[in-house]
Amino acid sequence: MTTMTTEDLRRVLIECAGEAEQDVLSGDIADVEFDDLGYDSLALMETAARIAQDYGVQIPDERIVELRTPREVLELVNNSLAQS
Repeated sequence: MTTMTTEDLRRVLIECAGEAEQDVLSGDIADVEFDDLGYDSLALMETAARIAQDYGVQIPDERIVELRTPREVLELVNNSLAQS
């Protein structure tokens, strides 16, 4: 079973939406809100599409915008992967 790590999510965020203006993606980002990381709802929807492509986990647009931190995304993805 594959799991998604913080590093995997960091890579997907950068590939889908670019790097934040500041170096906020370095270090532990698990509990930093996406707004503080510089990512808006469009960036998160693009990230969800990439997660579906790479991991097979579908996150509806209305759900992805409710997730506030990378930890919440990782928990959702990894819980879905564990159930499949």
